[in-house]
Amino acid sequence: MTQPASAAQKDAPAATATSAPAGGGWRRPLGLRADVRNLSLLGVLAVLIAVGGITKPDEFLASSNLQLVLTQASVIGVVTVGMTFVITSGGIDLSVGAIVALASVWATTVATQEYGFAGILFTAVIVGVGCGLVNGVLIAYGGMVPFIATLAMLASARGLALQITDGKTQIVTVNSVLDLGVRDAYILGVPPLVLVFAAVTVIGWLLLNRTTFGRRTVAVGGNAEAARLAGIDVRRQRLYLYLLSGLCCGIAAFMLIVLAGSGQNTNGNLYELDAIAAAIIGGTLLSGGRGTIVGSVLGVLVFTTITNIFALNNLETAVQQIAKGAIIVAAVLVQRRTLRGGDA
Repeated sequence: MTQPASAAQKDAPAATATSAPAGGGWRRPLGLRADVRNLSLLGVLAVLIAVGGITKPDEFLASSNLQLVLTQASVIGVVTVGMTFVITSGGIDLSVGAIVALASVWATTVATQEYGFAGILFTAVIVGVGCGLVNGVLIAYGGMVPFIATLAMLASARGLALQITDGKTQIVTVNSVLDLGVRDAYILGVPPLVLVFAAVTVIGWLLLNRTTFGRRTVAVGGNAEAARLAGIDVRRQRLYLYLLSGLCCGIAAFMLIVLAGSGQNTNGNLYELDAIAAAIIGGTLLSGGRGTIVGSVLGVLVFTTITNIFALNNLETAVQQIAKGAIIVAAVLVQRRTLRGGDA
């Protein structure tokens, strides 16, 4: 009766070593290639800035437009930070855009606005966390495939958001919330929403790279069975990750309320695709086991800059989507080539 347990114990170190080798042989090449990827994204971003400066110099390079780009990137950027953790663990979350929509409309109802700034912020965050909790329970303890569970949440959250608003826009009347979006609230020329995004990014980076939580996330994504044998509660870790994703969605919903001054059931449309795409081109492995917050943020900035340049040059949305699709395909092909080369 003790033989199976003994065999399992013998297998555990080997499996763990497969996903995270003890010797530093892989770490330096991985770190070097991550730096190369980030530098490549910075190069792409520099090229895009040059294109924008050449095609629309007076408009693109204006401080007001650059502030707008950063502000728009901030909302989807916060969602992408949460998505990066989920993908790193080997999961996926297709419901982030719908959760943002539901949180934004729930937080802007007349009843909620009666509680002022704190009521709107609390409602947005708690709705996001609640949806993340449902996703996490269904996936971690209900055994549902992440794709199916979050797809169901996408449909349910969108439907509930539509029911709450009855298809109408809910205008925010709380001045303390609206004031965060005006120029007088900028700190040294930086919009408050950008500062929130920066704070979420720093916390996300520290959480993923400097804590046991981050190491467990990578371990679960690299080899869930090896992580379980090593003593990690895989189900609880996955629950925490979807809670984290929901929290990011709630924060993004509040930021969107500040930015738009309203709540709509159409908020967060296609955020799930933008967040996944930004994480992938940033270097996060779609199959799990590797994630990078810095790369994801650079991916968000690349996509937001592309959108801004297309808008300034009056190019069709269809062309913009084609360009984004091409970038995603190229990023995935590079990932596959990297894997074949023994990078992961």
